[in-house]
Amino acid sequence: MSTISLKIEFGGGLELLFSNQRSHRVTIPALVPASGSSGDSSSGEEAAKKPADLSYLISWLKDHLLKERAELFVENGTVRPGILVLVNDADWELEGEGDYQLKDGDEIVFISTLHGG
Repeated sequence: MSTISLKIEFGGGLELLFSNQRSHRVTIPALVPASGSSGDSSSGEEAAKKPADLSYLISWLKDHLLKERAELFVENGTVRPGILVLVNDADWELEGEGDYQLKDGDEIVFISTLHGG
């Protein structure tokens, strides 16, 4: 099974939700279960897989690295409003948001723009 290695960084206070660690190196599967697949076993196992994308990574981070208060990171299956996501230093909105297909060596940065006061 092939994998993708990524550098993940958190800022603006988000690192507090991830073991107070700003930078992480993670390895995820290159192919992941396709959401909404029909589950038709006759079409073969590969039909139920898709390339790993940012939506999958957000879910993976929530399940594997997030240590507390998931509601401060995710909302309705994506990052909550007020979190800036950068893909290789570019705003994820320019890259297709959650549909961006991850590539080996990508750097993904999550920065909270919401601060108490």
